[in-house]
Amino acid sequence: MKLKVIQMNQVGSASIMARCPHCGRQVVFEAVGQDILIAGNIICGQRRCPAYDCYGHIFIITDQNKLIASYPPVSIDFDASNIPEQVAAPFKEAIECHAAGYHTAAAIMIRRTLEAICVEKEAEGKNLKTRIQALSSKVILPKELLAGIDELRLLGNGAAHVSAEDYATISDDELRVAIEFAKEILKALYQYSALLEKLRALKPPGTPASS
Repeated sequence: MKLKVIQMNQVGSASIMARCPHCGRQVVFEAVGQDILIAGNIICGQRRCPAYDCYGHIFIITDQNKLIASYPPVSIDFDASNIPEQVAAPFKEAIECHAAGYHTAAAIMIRRTLEAICVEKEAEGKNLKTRIQALSSKVILPKELLAGIDELRLLGNGAAHVSAEDYATISDDELRVAIEFAKEILKALYQYSALLEKLRALKPPGTPASS
């Protein structure tokens, strides 16, 4: 993002609520010094996380108190609990690419996540499309999630191939939905069973498993 500085006046500190890029908590950042008015309603300044075990520092740019950019960038939240590292790693990279504004790279890493899932679940085939088809016989997922996996594959294909008609035209909204959908797939494959075990563990001793 390039901003032409028209004026630089000190202004009051704007309240910013966002996910801390350092500790991952949703917080209201504390102001560090005074903000600088750049042009119109656009201001820049410094903030820090209020969590005593973090105090992570970020630079921000806001427009009418809405965060439009930060460094380090604020990313979409992601809980990698119970997800194999070979699957979680490319998805984390997809989220980091999105936060930095690299939408094409993010879509490619979502596709890489699908490939990692197929490898981890031993779904084989000559290409990703056939491996996804094989995956449906190895895991139990709602048909909507299975259909969504193929949609994510197509999104990744469009980003990966220079000759693709829609190359480099992935919008932020489209990518956010893709990331959220991929998160639901990962939850269904790796996290719901662990959550069920936690629920069962909370039952009083001697409680029947079913009635």
